[in-house]
Amino acid sequence: MTDMGETLPKVSVKDSAGNAVALADLNGPFVLYYYPKADTPGCTNEAKDFTALAAEFRKAGVTVYGMSKDTPAKLAKFADKYGLSVSLLSDEESDATEQMGVWVEKSLYGKKYMGIERCTFLIGKDGKVARVWRKVKVKGHAEEVLAAVQGL
Repeated sequence: MTDMGETLPKVSVKDSAGNAVALADLNGPFVLYYYPKADTPGCTNEAKDFTALAAEFRKAGVTVYGMSKDTPAKLAKFADKYGLSVSLLSDEESDATEQMGVWVEKSLYGKKYMGIERCTFLIGKDGKVARVWRKVKVKGHAEEVLAAVQGL
């Protein structure tokens, strides 16, 4: 599980256009938030909340990335449908998701299954994890992350 003070795994994911993006090569500071599935209520609200604050994140010199296992095409459609301005990343192969420890056992109505834990990583200028939010509740989360960013 990736934790404070660690660097991101040396794996590549894809952006919504299908281009390879090496996580370890992203320049900090930036926010990387994981969400279970595009175009579902909680995930949509979270993406819209980060988009609403995008100008404030940019003003603080921080880029926001959202990551899921959705295909790049689905991410592009999701971004277009809701006018999202955050960069969406696809980890279809689960390499980053598993190495970062966010592929976890979940339970719904007593049935256990594997899925993405909604969590957020704040990466500092040095490329190391400066803060981690686990088991995120969507309401107010983007604002909380922005406050942490402004405190860097």
